[in-house]
Amino acid sequence: MTIELNHTIVPAYDKVATAQFYVEMFGFEYDGPLGHFEPVRIPNQSLTLDFDNREKFHAQHYAFKVGESEFDEIFARIQERGLVYGSGPFENEDMQINHWNGGRGVYFRDPNGHLLELLTKDYTKEQFADS
Repeated sequence: MTIELNHTIVPAYDKVATAQFYVEMFGFEYDGPLGHFEPVRIPNQSLTLDFDNREKFHAQHYAFKVGESEFDEIFARIQERGLVYGSGPFENEDMQINHWNGGRGVYFRDPNGHLLELLTKDYTKEQFADS
């Protein structure tokens, strides 16, 4: 049997606004509510992020690997919106991108405070050998 991640529930203060943010920023697909969730589907995958209203939650980290052209498009939207971004998980407000592993990466927050990461190259053990 093949195993793949099908969906994950993402807590949000406003699930509808959050779903719209992900659609606008990433181009994810939205077909309306499913039960009490507001799911967005990542194109060409079965994975959905199912947004659900919560009053309290801990911010999470969600990383998305993208191609070079998608990085350019999404990064342009980050800049157009005037969002604060950064080059690392602990430097997520330095207004720079990283070039780890010969790729590009950037971190920014969604309206709920979740830390979002875009990366164009997978991480390697060698990259963290000195850590």
